[in-house]
Amino acid sequence: MFRSILGATALLLSASPAAAQGWIEIEHPRGSTAADPQLQRVSADVRVTLDGRIAHVEVEERFRNTGSRVTEGSYLYPMPGEAVFQNFSLWMGDQEVRGEMMNAEQARGIYEEIVRRLKDPALLTLAGHGLVRAQVFPIQPGETRKIILRYTQLLDRAGDALRFRYPFGARGPANGSLRVTLPEGEGVGTPYSPTHTLNTTRPGGRTQISIDASTGGDLELFLPLRQGLVGMTALPHAEAGEDGYVMLLLAPALRQEGAVVPRDLTFVIDVSGSMSGQKLEQARAAVRQALGSLRPEDRFRLIAFSSGVRLFRDEFATARGGNLQAARQFIDGLNADGGTNISAALDAALGGTVAENRLPIVFFLTDGVPSVGEQAPDRIAALAAGRIGRNRVFTIGVGHDVNTYLLDRLAQEGHGAVEYVPPEADVEVAVGSLVSKLSRPALVNLRLVDSPVRLVDLSPGTLPDLFFGEELVVFGRYHGSGEGDIVIEGERNGRRERFVTSVVFPRMEAGNDFIPRLWASRRIGDLTRQVRLEGSSAATIQQIRDLGLRYGILTEYTSYLVQEPQLATRGPDDRSVRRDMMPMSAPATVTAPSPAAQTGAAAFDRAQESGRMSQATNLAEADKLADEKVEKQVGGGPAIRRAGGRVFAERDGIWTDVAHTEKLRIVSVAPFSPAYFALTRALPELAASLKVADAVLIAGRQASIRIVNGGSESLSAAELQRLVREFRRAG
Repeated sequence: MFRSILGATALLLSASPAAAQGWIEIEHPRGSTAADPQLQRVSADVRVTLDGRIAHVEVEERFRNTGSRVTEGSYLYPMPGEAVFQNFSLWMGDQEVRGEMMNAEQARGIYEEIVRRLKDPALLTLAGHGLVRAQVFPIQPGETRKIILRYTQLLDRAGDALRFRYPFGARGPANGSLRVTLPEGEGVGTPYSPTHTLNTTRPGGRTQISIDASTGGDLELFLPLRQGLVGMTALPHAEAGEDGYVMLLLAPALRQEGAVVPRDLTFVIDVSGSMSGQKLEQARAAVRQALGSLRPEDRFRLIAFSSGVRLFRDEFATARGGNLQAARQFIDGLNADGGTNISAALDAALGGTVAENRLPIVFFLTDGVPSVGEQAPDRIAALAAGRIGRNRVFTIGVGHDVNTYLLDRLAQEGHGAVEYVPPEADVEVAVGSLVSKLSRPALVNLRLVDSPVRLVDLSPGTLPDLFFGEELVVFGRYHGSGEGDIVIEGERNGRRERFVTSVVFPRMEAGNDFIPRLWASRRIGDLTRQVRLEGSSAATIQQIRDLGLRYGILTEYTSYLVQEPQLATRGPDDRSVRRDMMPMSAPATVTAPSPAAQTGAAAFDRAQESGRMSQATNLAEADKLADEKVEKQVGGGPAIRRAGGRVFAERDGIWTDVAHTEKLRIVSVAPFSPAYFALTRALPELAASLKVADAVLIAGRQASIRIVNGGSESLSAAELQRLVREFRRAG
């Protein structure tokens, strides 16, 4: 039986945020105080080894007693519901500690009891997990105790992938790691996580994945099975009364097999006067590195431009020893002087015939705006668009003096991407990373040919080429419901290849709740770039604002009004709630800058930001970008916090969701009351937002929930049902 006399959870009360995995509930002897014993987590390391569909998990944690008294208590560890507890290792002399496993329902009561005592809702994110509990023998002052827990987990199948989950909880471990090892010969493609950043290495033929767990949250890891050239996985998420969300994952094998798609690569380098010094030397090094990555079947061209254009060869050269040596000498002989004739450089790069059986890729690097020849960015882009054809164009803008309209437009027309290199960054690293990513084409000319439901607002809207070792992740919305096959086709060496996965698109699906926020980040990035390239409209700006407000992402088109205290909103069953920072409800007139005006530091930052958002592949990236926007826009202004994909502003001691509007009914609930815990059980998505503060107002679709002292202590079944329905369902 769980001890009601347990004292404070030392790890949760510590200044360190390392409360993600196991922790120890301290039992205090009579007469002692909660502050007396002090436990600190020294380390937390998780090792996972895959054997087919079985994951063998070993968790090793070390705790040190830094207090002056002997410490004793219960070790608690949250486990996925599908896991099978194996054993627990903690020895005191020749005596072994044994742990017991509790199911999710039992665990929830323990979590809620701790939250109620400590007034810390972080543990609510673990509700629904099982729990291992074991009695910890006394830990003497200054002593460090090591605990090892082992369990196995049968991995789910998700399309052509295995799916592994791990509960880090609301706070990530400050001193810890998670490592997944796949034995040599395991038939797994490129690993992908929509929630965390991965670092994948392959020592000794094995695949080893290291996870950055500092952001906290539950880890989702997909391990694509090698059913053929490409594995495909489709996951839905659907909320009541609106279109659903979908994530498509296409993952090729880690290594190419059989015939490869030969490439024709064109490297276009700006050698105008502004490139002199370190920038030109880094560009030289980047091209030399790229030349070293060419395969015998590849061909290449080198084009240098300033006021005029200088070619290495009139035609493509084969990637063989003599040509490569001569190309390096050509690069070493480049000097920076003159103006910037971008139009002439593009004419040279896009001229000539493109062979049908080859993949043509153009890398275009510049650090300035057109100053020689045609100088209007929109006209240069329009002329180039008519000549791009099958070429894939990847643009690299170095420093703030580039024209972002031109670089974005060229990349868009050329089905490529743009990379913006800040003034202080290394050009060689940026170019080398891009060239490496595009080194081994798997499939080109990808297209979605069939789906059981209508897919809309996909990001990316046009499927890019797929490369070995690089996953392709597509996010979008779906209309209606249905079950059937998603079919994607692509080309390899001139032959069409077809990839099929079966998926159910339900009307309601609470799982996979990472998808909406990732889709929103990408969608905002796409729309803000669209405004700069195609001009603004009230509808587009409103769309950006609505997305930003709903998903907690401040944008250049999302602004907040500081309102007078007398402006208030009144709910039908609640006292008035004043607002000082609320979203603008109607779009002001916003004019997109002209193509020629899209240069300078501000334009560079906006373009770089749009690109990063539209390419975000996991929640860690998306949340980092959103946090940066809050810091940049708010700075030293009104207090703002982000949590659970929402933005909160402080008003009279209540942290108010900026998506709350006066039309929403407000229901007040007392913190840590029976009504509070009933809500967290019925609306588990509240857990992340409840960490903002004890007094918080969270906006729903038809009703908002305010957690505040003096609120309702209990809710009837009918009241709870109505509130859940109104919170989730759009009007």
